[in-house]
Amino acid sequence: MENVSGKLQDIWESRQVTNNGKQLQTLSQRLEEYLDVQHLSLFNNGTLALLLGLKALDLKGEVITTPFTFPATVQALDWNQLTPVFCDIDPKTLNIDADKIEGLITENTTAILAVHVFGNPCDTEKIQKTADKYGLKVIYDAAHAFGAKIEGKPIGSFGDMTMFSFHATKLFHTIEGGALVFRDGALGRKLDLLKNFGILNPEEVVLSGLNAKMNEIQAGIGLEVLKGIEEERKKRHLLKKMYEQHLRHIPGIRIITNLEYEQSSYQYFVIEIDEYQFGHSRDWLQKELEKFNVYTRKYFYPLCSEFDWYANLESAKAENLPVASTCVRQVLSLPYYGGLELQSVIKICKIFQELHADSEKITQL
Repeated sequence: MENVSGKLQDIWESRQVTNNGKQLQTLSQRLEEYLDVQHLSLFNNGTLALLLGLKALDLKGEVITTPFTFPATVQALDWNQLTPVFCDIDPKTLNIDADKIEGLITENTTAILAVHVFGNPCDTEKIQKTADKYGLKVIYDAAHAFGAKIEGKPIGSFGDMTMFSFHATKLFHTIEGGALVFRDGALGRKLDLLKNFGILNPEEVVLSGLNAKMNEIQAGIGLEVLKGIEEERKKRHLLKKMYEQHLRHIPGIRIITNLEYEQSSYQYFVIEIDEYQFGHSRDWLQKELEKFNVYTRKYFYPLCSEFDWYANLESAKAENLPVASTCVRQVLSLPYYGGLELQSVIKICKIFQELHADSEKITQL
């Protein structure tokens, strides 16, 4: 990032700070190469990318999705007047349970919206097989899966469309931003219109769109961040191994994000706390960690199906989502970024060990 000031100067001197300038065109090309995809469209954030991507596919009725995701996933459905049908999740990956999708399909179902949770890839083969059987579109939310691959294939090559988030918290970011990768190249022109108010030319507006364009400053930052991605991945790999080494033997802790190398986005390091084995609940543990200035996140929490406006949906009832309803009370995202020192990871893990040891002493008493 040492060249950011120079990049900003270049943008300023170009006298074009938005509307498909040189920085955006270059970033689009570089990302197509890095993600190994053919069709990519950049947006000013991932939420609008997904929202307009769904609109571009002309979906109607119901979309089967997961309750265990960031609110933006289902909010994009809301803004398209699409009804979410919540499917329970796989207890191992925490992704949508591909075996349960077919049982939720009705005559109103038009698509499946799945999420590669924490970068763990969905069962894309089974999902596609179900979609083909019923003529459904498949959209993936890959906000956590930048650069990951499934058995050597880029994660953006599955389904009809994949959304990537470039928010500042992500491995690759443009401060705010996002992208859509899509199979049908003809969608590119439609997406260009949708993210620019539907304006065809100075005298014609042909679609009802939004202002969702990525600007030159965002794109310029992205070009600089992209240069350091591989180094950041290497640092996070070492942090991951250190966490694993010191946490794996503590009862009640299961590591959710255990993929490595090209299979992994190295976006998060997430664990699951079994209260009965560990001796304390996830919520208690989070509060105790804060006393040591270790700040974690209950990610995701709450379930999207628990939002008030879904209370009338049969699929949103807790009894229909037993796995999701359990894991949402157990998952904890730990500090994880390239600038984190290995020694700090060891200290964090030592706190875990001591808190578990204290619970054992209480049990013995």
